[in-house]
This record gives sequence, structure tokens and C-alpha cells, in this order.
Amino acid sequence: MTGITGLRVKIFSDGANFEDMLQMSKNPLIKGFTTNPTLMRAAGVTNYAAFAHQVLEEITDRPVSFEVFADEPDEMKKQAHEIASWGDNVNVKIPVTTTQGEFLGPLVKELSKAGIAINVTAVFTLEQVRAIAEVLNPAANAIVSVFAGRIADSGIDPVSLMKEASEILAPLPKAELLWASPRELLNIFHADQTGCGIITVTNDLLKKLVLIDKDQNEYSLETVQMFYNDAQKAGYTI
Repeated sequence: MTGITGLRVKIFSDGANFEDMLQMSKNPLIKGFTTNPTLMRAAGVTNYAAFAHQVLEEITDRPVSFEVFADEPDEMKKQAHEIASWGDNVNVKIPVTTTQGEFLGPLVKELSKAGIAINVTAVFTLEQVRAIAEVLNPAANAIVSVFAGRIADSGIDPVSLMKEASEILAPLPKAELLWASPRELLNIFHADQTGCGIITVTNDLLKKLVLIDKDQNEYSLETVQMFYNDAQKAGYTI
């Protein structure tokens, strides 16, 4: 897997299935973990804090992001301080805005100034990246999660955007740009080329890591064999 090990970008596992997270924690290619309330709900998590503590008891050597789920800044602040207290390897995810579109820069600034490792999430525009960069504490670890995959879903090529976002954050030595919501394994290479420090990847895509550097003639033959075998099993005739 020389193609992956030679990259500068760090691969984080994105999900909330506890067993999958444990399995990924044994893979040296995985440098951290991200979650969110939607993933946790889909995984059947019913007790947020209990799940987080269970994860952090097992994963102690790599960063793990947990997100606040309030919508009012004061309540977000309380949740952020509580989540940050769960472990030294915790990043607190703060959405870039409230559900009403209110920019949460003042909260991010206060938490970052307090030394809390922030992961600003659901970022889509360069204007948002610039506004976040203005409020981050240069001395505190931070992640800025730009949803490049969803940007691509809307018909916009995210590569140039991510390059510019990387340049915006460059003056902040402890702030890392994260390529969020990748749609294909190739996005790992895109993230590396655009200067992202991190890409967060779901387990279904991580399973494709074995395909990196695969001989394409062999891959072609396997695909032909798959089509033939499935036609035979289905008993198709013309």
C-alpha cells in the first residue's frame, strides 16, 4: 500500500459503530476518529455520554471528535466544556452556524481561547473558512471540517476550493483542514494534493484500501469473471 503510506494527509475513521471503531483502532493507517449525532443515531446509540466514554476507554492514543447537539450558544458552551473533560484526546465539534444560520464564531473564539481543541463542522464556503480562521486561537489545536463531498454533490469541484481553504489556514500552525464526506477513495489523494491535514473516511470506503496499487489488468479480469459467474448463477438465456 505504498500509495497510501506515502501521503501526508492523515486518515480518520468516520462512524459510530463501536465494534467497527475498535477494529479500525488496530489499523496503523487510521490516525483518528470522527462521529456526529446522525451517525450515532444510525448506529443505534441511545446514551450519548455512555457511548463516548466507552469509546474513549478503548481509544486513548488518537483524537476522537464528539459533537455538541444543542442549538443555543450558551447550552453549546456547557456541552463543549463537558465533552472536552472526557479526555485529552477529545476534539469538540461545533457547527459553523446554529439551525437558524447564526454564525458561531464568538463561541468558537471563546472555546479556542480557553484551550479547548475545536472541530468546526458543516463548513461549506471559503467565507466561512476565513471567518473561522479569524477567531481561532493560534496556540490551540483546531480542525476545520469542510464538507468537500457534499460540495461536489452540488456540482462544484471542491479541489480548488480546498486548496484555497488550506492557504487560508496556513498561518495557523495548529489548525488542520479536514476533507469531510468523501465519496470515493480517490478523494484521499485529492485531500493530500490540496494540502488538507486530515480526511475523514467512512468504513465502507476504508474497506477499499486493499485496492490501492492493485494491478489494473488483474482488476479487469476479476470484473469480467464476476459478470460471467453472475450470469451463469442466474441461469440467463437468450
